[in-house]
Amino acid sequence: MGFPAFGIGAAAQAPPKMKILIKSAWGSGDPTQASFAFHHANAFAEAGHEVQIFILGEAVSLMRTVVANSVVPVGWPPLSEALSNVVRKKLPIHV
Repeated sequence: MGFPAFGIGAAAQAPPKMKILIKSAWGSGDPTQASFAFHHANAFAEAGHEVQIFILGEAVSLMRTVVANSVVPVGWPPLSEALSNVVRKKLPIHV
């Protein structure tokens, strides 16, 4: 008899793939918060999870190229980089 939760007597299993919806209403007024949805979506997708982004309110303005190019969060890569990765990975963005 094994105890898989403790890794005893059972083969290691991959954790189940999650379906994740990330919601954000943060706009360019707070560039760090505004970029989190996109950076986190990329991280979850790279970990193998199904990810979708839902933006509303002020965050909708981030979909304009000129706005996305001007958002530079503190301690994170620019939003334009995260957004291009989201597009490259074909993660759905619901506006």
